[in-house]
Amino acid sequence: MKTTRMDTRYMATLAMFCGVLLAMGLSGIGFIPLPVIKATTMHIPVILGAVLLGPGAGGVLGGLFGLCSLWVNTTSPGLLSFAFSPFMTTEGLPGVVKSLWIALGCRICFGILAGWLWKLFRKLLKQDYLALPVTAAVSTVCHTLLVMGSIYLLLAQQYAEAKDVAITAVFGLVMGTVTASGIPEAIAAALLVTVIGKALLHMTARMKKH
Repeated sequence: MKTTRMDTRYMATLAMFCGVLLAMGLSGIGFIPLPVIKATTMHIPVILGAVLLGPGAGGVLGGLFGLCSLWVNTTSPGLLSFAFSPFMTTEGLPGVVKSLWIALGCRICFGILAGWLWKLFRKLLKQDYLALPVTAAVSTVCHTLLVMGSIYLLLAQQYAEAKDVAITAVFGLVMGTVTASGIPEAIAAALLVTVIGKALLHMTARMKKH
């Protein structure tokens, strides 16, 4: 009976986070248009879900994050939408595979990584109020590096064409995007995940006692 209750609670919590991601993704509030790329707040529910439910749930939520990204970049394309939507690529099948990796693969890896980082930092730091912001910030930086690094490694030529610059300038532009969007995203994640995560962890602990 106890296992059944735990499984039901797990699925209900996962469904709640999926609903939050879908609401954010489909309403547009999860993606903030910038001149080059869409900054995001979608990573915050993914990190929270990974903290509460573990790496597996983080991977599921990361995949849903990726699907929302694919949808937004297909229906409201921007300068780099070819990197996130297989329907916007100009490279045929290779481009489809590359964009699916960037939109979905990187986000699934990010969600799984967030869950494992939480386990690591919680063990090392021994205090939730310290482990939460560190997990959020490091996870977010890893997400940004995964996505932008994949764009640089897989789509440098298309990036240069989209920006109308020499391919030798792509690395500097990618790093500029990492700084411009990655750092604010990491700070926002550290603050929000700490505040919301602490409350959710406390509520979960009380529910388990009862």
